[in-house]
Amino acid sequence: MNDQLVLICGTSGSGKSASLRNLSPPKGVAYLNCEAGKRLPFPSKFRSMIVTDPYVVEKAILDIENNPNIHTLVIDSLTYLMDMFESEVVLTAKDTMAAWQQYQQYFKHMMQQVVAKSTKNIIFTAHVLSILNDTDKIMETKVPIKGALKNVGLESFFSTVIMTQKIDIYTLEKYQNKLLNITDEEKALGFKYVFQTKLTQDTIHTRIRSSMGMWSKAETYIDNDIALVMDRLHSYYK
Repeated sequence: MNDQLVLICGTSGSGKSASLRNLSPPKGVAYLNCEAGKRLPFPSKFRSMIVTDPYVVEKAILDIENNPNIHTLVIDSLTYLMDMFESEVVLTAKDTMAAWQQYQQYFKHMMQQVVAKSTKNIIFTAHVLSILNDTDKIMETKVPIKGALKNVGLESFFSTVIMTQKIDIYTLEKYQNKLLNITDEEKALGFKYVFQTKLTQDTIHTRIRSSMGMWSKAETYIDNDIALVMDRLHSYYK
């Protein structure tokens, strides 16, 4: 079981990629760029690879498992990776019905057979959308996915799902903790980019989740820094 498996989800521009900036040592991070080679929003010394073939990802995870110099693998983003599979495999197939089944099995095999057996830290990012739940007649914020996977939800494959948020300073002052540091610049702006680790009354229709007792109520919002999350995971499962 891979205890150090995290999904960072959020809307575009909410700080998903920026949250990777403090992963250390950076040369021990393998960064798989699935977003058409889009640059990270900070200078990086990660071992980067631009992914243009979705099947490369499984091979990269297997190769990295045998590399003692790499401690963390980042797939940025899962949303673009699955879109790539649709474009490159499903829409070019002669039998699209069979290809959609292949789409579902590609993700399941990657998570259940490759990621699950890895001993490395693995971090996925993903975009979210607010989608109407026709059954319950509510708007849910979740990672969009097509086919039969839509009924299961990609988030169900992760025990730790955190969300990037842009929160006003007034709200954050109610959640003071050692992992939340508000700078003078952020006070002047009136907001801060943060990670949300636990559900609140306003976000009950999101799919944020973590193991029991991993975060206190005060730690509902913490700095937008995945290194803090990985440290907590390691200490929690030690």
